Amino acid sequence: MLLTIEKVMILKSTDIFSATPEEDLIEVASIVEEVEYKKGKDIFVKGDIGTSMYIIVEGQVRVHDEGKKIADLGEKTVFGELAALDPEPRMATVTALEDTHLFRLDQGPLYDLMAEHIEVVRGITRVLCQRLRKK
Repeated sequence: MLLTIEKVMILKSTDIFSATPEEDLIEVASIVEEVEYKKGKDIFVKGDIGTSMYIIVEGQVRVHDEGKKIADLGEKTVFGELAALDPEPRMATVTALEDTHLFRLDQGPLYDLMAEHIEVVRGITRVLCQRLRKK
C-alpha cells in the first residue's frame, strides 16, 4: 500500500493528471484503488462491460484482440479510460505481461472528480485526442 504522497507523485507523472494541481491530486489519490495482477492474468476481457480506468504503477500489460497484439503498455500509462467515461463492452483484452501493480479509478468517483476539477477533464480529453491522432 502506497502513501498518499507516493500516489500523488505517480498520478502527476501521467498524461491525464500532469496538469492537475497537487492539492487536487490528493483527492484523486484518496479514491484510486490499488490492485495487483500476476503475470499472465487478464485485467479485463474483450466484451466485458467496463466502468473503470487503470494506471500502471509498476509492471507491463499487453492490449490484444484475438491473438493480435495492439500495444504493450508500461509504467505511468493509462488504459481503459473510454469505458470509465462511457460504459460499453471492452474493445480488447488486457493481460499482465509481468506481475503488475495498478491504480483503478471507477466511473462514479471519476465523474465526481471531473465535475469539480476541470484539469481532469482537460487531461482525459488530451489523452483521447492524442490516441485518435495516432490512428
